[in-house]
Amino acid sequence: MSIRALLLLLLTVPAFADDGGHPLTLWEVTGQKNSVFLLGSIHLLRPQDYPLPSAIDNAYAAAEVLIMEVDMDDVDPVATQASFARYGLSHDGTTLRDLMGEALYDEAAKAAEFISIPLDMLSKTEPWYAAMTVEIMMLNRMGFNPALGVEMHMLSKATQDGKRIDGLETIEEQLKFLDGMSLQAQRDMLIATLHESAELENVMDDLIEAWRYGDTEALADGMLEDLEQHEELNKAIVTDRNARWVKHIEELLDDDDDYLVIVGALHLVGPEGVPLQLERNGHSIRQLSEPPAVR
Repeated sequence: MSIRALLLLLLTVPAFADDGGHPLTLWEVTGQKNSVFLLGSIHLLRPQDYPLPSAIDNAYAAAEVLIMEVDMDDVDPVATQASFARYGLSHDGTTLRDLMGEALYDEAAKAAEFISIPLDMLSKTEPWYAAMTVEIMMLNRMGFNPALGVEMHMLSKATQDGKRIDGLETIEEQLKFLDGMSLQAQRDMLIATLHESAELENVMDDLIEAWRYGDTEALADGMLEDLEQHEELNKAIVTDRNARWVKHIEELLDDDDDYLVIVGALHLVGPEGVPLQLERNGHSIRQLSEPPAVR
């Protein structure tokens, strides 16, 4: 996950024609009696990005249980808002300027002005929360909507079909990962997000195409290399979680039911990505492809 696309490739799919016959950011892990499908998550989409590749729908149809990062059908909006306020807002009168320091805040303010973000609006936020808010604002401007993302799409299908829905962690746990970072790591996160947001639209096509066509090498090279420069952030939201999820998925492989596990796409690429960790642990895993279009 690049800082310049903090949510994005924990993000998006392209709006161009797809004739199939190519890999996807989708894997099948084979257990003794079942399969676990791993789908790279697309958190925000546009109406024109549908339909999703048919192989994704096939994996969903094969699974008895849907597992996402968070159990979406049990999310309480009021409690979620309260959690964001508890972890992301200052409650002692400290401002974002205080947390950033004068020099860094001035740099942030100039970068925010360049992309027409009113940084004063975020004066009561902690730096990590400000960074997430900036990213969401920029993506919304470009037409992306979390209500149209893969999770919400699959949640709707699973609810209608009566499939069981589980989560790997809670929203509160996710917020603690970010809030638990050092102040310096949070400052770096906000500064990088502001500077790189200016180029977000220019880099989107390449990122989206890599996701669409299952180009894990391009995703790892283009995104993980950027994130690895922010060691603390990378550890908090990627590598530590990958390790926990691998253990959970291995437990699922002893079950009779088939599962579709949906997590951020960049949790599934690179040497510490979930698929390669499972392969190193001796599990049978293969990347799936979209079948060629019938003409």
